[in-house]
Amino acid sequence: MQTVILCGGKGTRAYPFTEVVPKPLLDVNGEPILGHLLRIYADQGCTQFILSAGYLADHITDFARSLPPSWDVEVVDTGVEANTADRILGVRHLLDEVFMVNYADGLGDVDLSALVTFHEGHPGAATVTTVPLPSQYGTIECDRYDRVVEFREKPLLPDHRINGGYFVMDRRVFDHFSGPDLERDVLPALGHAGELYAFRHQGFWKSMDTYKDAQELANLARCGAPWARGPGAAG
Repeated sequence: MQTVILCGGKGTRAYPFTEVVPKPLLDVNGEPILGHLLRIYADQGCTQFILSAGYLADHITDFARSLPPSWDVEVVDTGVEANTADRILGVRHLLDEVFMVNYADGLGDVDLSALVTFHEGHPGAATVTTVPLPSQYGTIECDRYDRVVEFREKPLLPDHRINGGYFVMDRRVFDHFSGPDLERDVLPALGHAGELYAFRHQGFWKSMDTYKDAQELANLARCGAPWARGPGAAG
């Protein structure tokens, strides 16, 4: 199955590190985060990639040349100013009836086989993988007398779930592309039409929004890369 990777943004929250290197190529323990992401798919048998590039697209093209020759990788420059939905529309002519989409900066041990099976089992045009909201603050746990009993450092909040990427889409999803932004325009339109379903991922997931996140992911990579399911991984 084809996988579209959205890797054309300017990465402003990681500035100045993204001034000369696009965010998908920021280093995570000796390898660009994009390399780690592609391996999540490749280790589970998905090696057909469309890299929808824009900002510093030539760097993405150079990186693609370093990937294993057995992978089918195509880089498409969809424009520096394109938004997330536009980047998918920009490669529409290359897409099969069912395809996957992901951001270039979110690593997770997502079971892709289970994700696709879930998508095939519902009538909607799209599936989004949801993950527990990671708190940016530490929390305090109290007993019924308001006595502090525990401090939790930036816990996951399982009652609140967010968009973790790792989408599966049918081509008819384009009937609901109502604007340039995937998150603000397309996903709400799909939800309103009853065409969007949520795959609940309970394992590891972390996005790289800032350079600090890149450093945290590098530390995790040195400790065993919790996003890696391994070659031939299945549900």
